[in-house]
Amino acid sequence: MTLQRGRNAVGRKPTPPENTPRLRLKPKAPISGYVDGAWWPHSDDLPAELPDLLAVLSVRLGPIDRVIYNLAEWVQAPKKLPTDGRVVRLAGYNRQPVNTIEVLGGNRNKIVLLVVPWYTDPDDAHHAMMAAAAPDDATTVESLLKAGKGVQHC
Repeated sequence: MTLQRGRNAVGRKPTPPENTPRLRLKPKAPISGYVDGAWWPHSDDLPAELPDLLAVLSVRLGPIDRVIYNLAEWVQAPKKLPTDGRVVRLAGYNRQPVNTIEVLGGNRNKIVLLVVPWYTDPDDAHHAMMAAAAPDDATTVESLLKAGKGVQHC
């Protein structure tokens, strides 16, 4: 099978997520704040978590080209992730702000997400995610995690 870059195979629909990602996004509007929403993954295994997240985000960004993440927050990940007939580049950096990921579309649009640690209490995760997705929220990542009361930084 040949992986295509740039668009899906003709007549082929994107693969829907197997598990609905725990994700909240700000409405499409003028950009505000440090993040565009929040994501609460089920584990610290980035390659296992990303396909369903990227399937949802591709609706807003189009084909996804790259994901930038903090190396200290995830188990070791490959440099490339085949998903939905494409290859997405994964770029881990120590200087990427903690508790965030950046998802870049092929059109150079991007979404920056607060990452609520996977082990967070559900009520605390919900509070942090709702705060991050508020339309006019301009709260810092650290303050958003504090909004979730007991959310601990990675």
